[in-house]
Amino acid sequence: MADLDRRTLLRGLGGAIVLGGSAAVLPVFGTPDRKQNPATCKAEDVSAAEKSLVFSNWPEYIDEDDGDYVSTLHEFEDKTGIKVSYTADINDNNEFFAKVANQLGSCSSSKRDLFALTDWMAARMIQVGWIQKLDKSRVPNLHANIIDSLAAPAWDKGRDYSAPWQSGLTGIAYNKKKVKEVKSFSELLTRPDLKGRISMLTEMRDTMAFLLLVDGADPGDFKQAQWETAIDRLRKSRRDGQVRSFTGNEYVQDLSSGNILACEAWSGDIANAGDENLVWIPPEEGIIIWADNMMVPNLATHQENAEKLINYYYEPEIGAKLAAYNSYICPVKGAQEAMEKVDPDQVENELIFPTEKTLSRTHRFMALDEATMRTYEGDFADVTGA
Repeated sequence: MADLDRRTLLRGLGGAIVLGGSAAVLPVFGTPDRKQNPATCKAEDVSAAEKSLVFSNWPEYIDEDDGDYVSTLHEFEDKTGIKVSYTADINDNNEFFAKVANQLGSCSSSKRDLFALTDWMAARMIQVGWIQKLDKSRVPNLHANIIDSLAAPAWDKGRDYSAPWQSGLTGIAYNKKKVKEVKSFSELLTRPDLKGRISMLTEMRDTMAFLLLVDGADPGDFKQAQWETAIDRLRKSRRDGQVRSFTGNEYVQDLSSGNILACEAWSGDIANAGDENLVWIPPEEGIIIWADNMMVPNLATHQENAEKLINYYYEPEIGAKLAAYNSYICPVKGAQEAMEKVDPDQVENELIFPTEKTLSRTHRFMALDEATMRTYEGDFADVTGA
């Protein structure tokens, strides 16, 4: 598939995207002293009096004002009069968890009204009662327009507590100016010319899903012996010096500078890198798919304002405009049709609107019980040095 980068199409910049035919050990927060009741651990909503909200999200994830281009967030502020304090301070799920765990685990304010976390962490926070239930009457667009594949996850079947911000794919990125194409995860882990010049993600589920795939295991349904084989393979690559580092989003800078030559990467990061030498591809072993989910934490003081933001981003044209900018999978029904007006060149962009053929190559990491999760996070941290 041809280069699909929005910045290449609109500005003559950007990394290439090619499609063929989410650290530390997770802290113990499932214990009774950490669990909260969101019905009682809540604050007075002052949205009517204070037209503002605080939103934490990941880097390179939202459009920005640029010349005559008015961002979706600026449009929301103009339309509603609500001022959004938007901060890209989520670099890794566990790292962000560490920022807010003491507050949320003790029914204290996190000083945020909205944040977006990946499926598994969203599920954990909902399970321990750290997230407020959304008022369905204030987010009608969410329930009317969410795409079917994201509408009813097992951990929030009614989307009572969460709303996907964007969905995306994990694969391989490489710097084509510095190294020849890296087609598979097996190559990434073994090629001599890449030794000491690759990075992997601190997101255990993303990274270990590929290690399982390399050995023919299914990340969505694997056995303990298969896990042990996969973690041993990662340990060997680390011990042999193949892997330079484990990172969050900051790998993009190292890839551009040539400090690393190839890496495990999120598709949209490369699309928004502003470097035409960076190429993202789906590994031969398969693709990992995930979503980041907007949630209102306990003791948020501007929940109604946050719900207005959620509802706004589920308008098809707004969803299309955001996705056209960051090249992540759009969770909004009708956005592909709206894209005809927003940016016709993006209507067939598989990173935004993946085909059934592409989706058939995707994998998710299986759900883990509390004990297994802690064991696997511990195994992974032993390898990464976290």
